[in-house]
Amino acid sequence: MPLVMTDAVVLHAFDYLESSRIIRLATRDAGLQSVIARGARSSRRRFGTGIDLFASGTAEIQARPGRELQQLVGFDLSSSRAPLSADLERFAAASALSELVLRFAADDEGGDLFVELTRALDAVAEATPARARDVGLAGAWRLVVVLGFAPVLDRCCSCHTPIADDVAVTFTHAAGGAACPSCAQGLARGRALPPEARAALRAWSAGHDFAVEAPHVRRAHLRLLREFLEHHLSDGRPLRAFETWERGMASPIVHAG
Repeated sequence: MPLVMTDAVVLHAFDYLESSRIIRLATRDAGLQSVIARGARSSRRRFGTGIDLFASGTAEIQARPGRELQQLVGFDLSSSRAPLSADLERFAAASALSELVLRFAADDEGGDLFVELTRALDAVAEATPARARDVGLAGAWRLVVVLGFAPVLDRCCSCHTPIADDVAVTFTHAAGGAACPSCAQGLARGRALPPEARAALRAWSAGHDFAVEAPHVRRAHLRLLREFLEHHLSDGRPLRAFETWERGMASPIVHAG
């Protein structure tokens, strides 16, 4: 039975039976992994406090081909990211980032996605509560880019004509991004996207900072992101953590240790 050692981050965890935990990990080398940590709640010898939500470390996974649930035999903690659980805004943003990866990433997807995920979680952990939403939005759009379905923002998604920076557009989820005023009339209904909002999306998608001052504008950005993601889901299930983030509360569906 091969032993896989890889950098990993805890995206979801819940108690199982009397002493174990089932955990969803994003890993650098093995993609998404569902693992069971036997005895994790009764003994700290192998796992310490390392398998709490959002923690990063080196995971030792005993892997059996064809099994959906592998065995976690060790976790060497490198970062607990404690600030994410100490503040509701940070926790909500980090929960949404975790949900995005869990719902959209392929099981074998690691590498660049893992790098962007850990970078985004670190950035949210270091942000002030007032900036956590902006930083979380930037991280989410970067993950969308890495996952391969970034929206079109600099040209019309229908006629492909370049769009000037100062032009208001219609953002259509079905068509994949910004539509010029002429094409928008013939496309499925979308949301108005003023020039400043499009500038924010461009900056966030490129990994740059962009501060949004008004709370109602932040909420509009969160709604746009959630709707865009839900349009691309095939299972029809809502994004609960994103819905809660949009309302301004921490997610009730992702459990910390």
